Amino acid sequence: MNFPVHTIETAPDAAKPTLEAALKGYGFLPNLLGMMATSPALVAAYTTLAKIYDGTSLTPTERQVVLLAASYENTCGYCMAAHSTIAAMQRVPVEVVDALRKGDPLPDRRLEALRQFTAAVVVTRGWPSEIDLQAFLEAGFGSEQILEVVLGVGLKTLSNYANHFADTPVDAAFSSAAWIDPR
Repeated sequence: MNFPVHTIETAPDAAKPTLEAALKGYGFLPNLLGMMATSPALVAAYTTLAKIYDGTSLTPTERQVVLLAASYENTCGYCMAAHSTIAAMQRVPVEVVDALRKGDPLPDRRLEALRQFTAAVVVTRGWPSEIDLQAFLEAGFGSEQILEVVLGVGLKTLSNYANHFADTPVDAAFSSAAWIDPR
């Protein structure tokens, strides 16, 4: 299949407002969004869901843990590079990002519970065990955060799966965090 990385000029008309807003917000048009523009509905859904996810009760670090853990489990090189870069910009500790990129336990107990729960949600397709759920709750999370993990996993499922089909090239802005699955 051919999934072009659109520019604002080559994108379908219905996708152009979304791409223009992304360019204004990021200062460049990420290849992910250019590729998603082939489906104006997908690029609009993804950017809208991302804004909603940013408004959850999870901290910026916790949100990146969810996005990186889901992308790791889904083996998405593009999203691992992008969110490693974004996490660094949001001052997520380097040791946390490094561990997420390797699939290793996180040095912080609460964040590790979040990583494990997110991975369990992805791997079990939404059927984590009672043990996984209890560990998440014992780390201080609650019902709201369970559903916010589902939201983050849904967001990453959209981009991870689209990237799998398109083999989206990593942007220059994320290239220093290029990722190869260590498994």
